[in-house]
Amino acid sequence: MEAYGKILLIAMPAFLFLVLFEKWWGWRKGNDTVRSNDMISSLSSGVTNVTKDVLGLSIAIISYEWLVDKIAIVHVQATWAVYLIAFVSLDFAGYWVHRISHEYNLFWNNHIIHHSSEEFNLACALRQSVSVVVKIFALFLLPAALLGVPGQVIAIVAPLHLFAQFWYHTQHIGRMGFLEKIIVTPSHHRVHHAINPEYLDRNYGQIFIFWDKLFGTFQEEMLDVPAVYGVTRPVQTWNPIKINFIHLWLLIKDAWYTKDWKDKLRIWFMPLGWRPQDVAEKFPVYKIKDVYAFEKYDPKISRGLLVWSWVQMITMLLLVSYLFGNIAQIGAPGMFWYGAIIFLSIYAYTELLDRSKYALVWEILKNALGLSIIYIQKDWFGASALIPGVQYFLITYFIFSTALCTWWVYENEREASPQSLPEQEFLRSKDQMREI
Repeated sequence: MEAYGKILLIAMPAFLFLVLFEKWWGWRKGNDTVRSNDMISSLSSGVTNVTKDVLGLSIAIISYEWLVDKIAIVHVQATWAVYLIAFVSLDFAGYWVHRISHEYNLFWNNHIIHHSSEEFNLACALRQSVSVVVKIFALFLLPAALLGVPGQVIAIVAPLHLFAQFWYHTQHIGRMGFLEKIIVTPSHHRVHHAINPEYLDRNYGQIFIFWDKLFGTFQEEMLDVPAVYGVTRPVQTWNPIKINFIHLWLLIKDAWYTKDWKDKLRIWFMPLGWRPQDVAEKFPVYKIKDVYAFEKYDPKISRGLLVWSWVQMITMLLLVSYLFGNIAQIGAPGMFWYGAIIFLSIYAYTELLDRSKYALVWEILKNALGLSIIYIQKDWFGASALIPGVQYFLITYFIFSTALCTWWVYENEREASPQSLPEQEFLRSKDQMREI
């Protein structure tokens, strides 16, 4: 956990720089593919995922080391060839885990967050799941385990393999010549993220595209079929924590309401999108039918609220950086209380971006917990040794944040009420209601 946290201290600023660079590049070229509220949601999602991993909040059904001990035919040393075998093995495993996530109801919940953005850019690459609590990944590393590839090799190669999937989430790079036949390119991955019928459930490869060609899931990007991004059942929220469980909640409700006991059990492992017939008829769920005629999620917010959301996210990034750099000193249970602050913060400010009045509840919970920690510790997890007086800055922040959130919620509610409309507009809306 500590080593991974140190890696992230380098990776996070690099990813943030590249995301902002893509925003600037798109603006300069007159093709901005990065909406600010969507970017905030994506960056926040990335933070929830890495925070969960650094805190160790996941369970592997079978560890890779156990698998090597039990089934290895030979045991090899960590040479450059072994690292190459490990990389290819990880990619083979990644292809199948990725494909299963798209093909079965239960496993889609672990992946929906990655496809939830209605844009396609570097930021959406950071939309990663916090709902993967039980991991089955090691089962797909059988080739590497049979060859006795050491566990420490996988531990080094895995983050590199993950980070190498970042760059191709962009619309600013076209076809790449002969590389299109070997590796996953932006063109291939645009197809994967598209909801056009021609593109659905294609190009599962993570680094190498030949897995798709070998297993019959490859689709080339077509110039006459422009990709439309998102999911066919739009999530309609900027809150990444909600998105992580939105599909699971639908499955739970369907399993509860269906009258057929067989459907209650099989719904979890049926193909993605399958619902019991009685539930689908009684509780229909909106699904995009024409991908070229739907409105992207974009609740109207003021420039001031957008600026404040950036302030909240930057503050959260600074806090999480301190956690990753000092997790060994913070230790348990302190690191879990710290994690709670991070998750509550993200939940609160993304709810506010959704114009939800419940944002205030989560903001108060976050700030009350933060103030309680400072009161008990007379510090912020030892941070005053590095930055004297930091606890007083955070006290001010927690109080000010509560006050501002209260103001924005009040403003949003006022703007949403009929009384806030100009008189003529209000009267016109009343006339329209009479006509209906």
